[in-house]
Amino acid sequence: MTERPAARRHAAWLDQLPSVVQELQRRWLLTLEPAWSRGEDGAAWVAPAHRDGVRMVLKIGMPHMEADHEIEGLRFWKGDPTVRLLEADAGLHALLLERCEPGAPLRDLPEAEQDVILAGLLRRLWRKPSVPHPFRTLSTMLQSWGDETLAARAQWLDSGLLLAGLRLFEKLARPSPDDVLLATDLHAGNVLRAQREPWLAIDPKPFVGDRAYDATQHLLNCRARLAADPVATIRRFADLLDVDAERVRLWTFARMASEPRDSWTDEDLALTRSLA
Repeated sequence: MTERPAARRHAAWLDQLPSVVQELQRRWLLTLEPAWSRGEDGAAWVAPAHRDGVRMVLKIGMPHMEADHEIEGLRFWKGDPTVRLLEADAGLHALLLERCEPGAPLRDLPEAEQDVILAGLLRRLWRKPSVPHPFRTLSTMLQSWGDETLAARAQWLDSGLLLAGLRLFEKLARPSPDDVLLATDLHAGNVLRAQREPWLAIDPKPFVGDRAYDATQHLLNCRARLAADPVATIRRFADLLDVDAERVRLWTFARMASEPRDSWTDEDLALTRSLA
């Protein structure tokens, strides 16, 4: 079987990691501890570090379209309410970050409590960046997803559902004067307990777009609750965010229907149809 381009890129990135880590350790005068994540999942190499008694985190990201402006996003938010960016090398996709301690993830709490905390963080994140700025529109990411989905037509189980989702992506992502900078991937695994604030957000993937979109990642991570009562689950989180619940429903349906995926399950189809 021919190796896929993404797999080749990941393998090449892994091959370069040891030398990149050494270079950053030397340049930023870091003492590193054993890595928490070694990049095998294709996301990032992440390790605790310290310098002059200050505890930090070194992150080296796998180059990826969605995360291209993580550094710029952290500079924009300036630690409110994200982790602080201490050093960065955009060419190496490297970030030296404030360490969250004790660092327990928000996902350890019941989902109803997650709703409240995530909504508070998202409302603080939503700001309009001044023009000019480096951030791409949400439609850029959705177009990339759509291209990937269209290229996998042979895997489609319900073409009508999928095409409806793609059309909604295009409609919902049209620019609006109310658009703000979104995190796009804020969920309970990307929020950690900290000392500077009770909770801080990590791993933003910033794009400019509709606030209602930012509700979807948390909702999709609460799959059982969403499947059991989609209307009430969406309305509760939308109310906490002070965004339109119907628009959140449409975004959630569009994501369920047409995001790229390796496989569909009967549960996926049932949930998607319940949101239509």
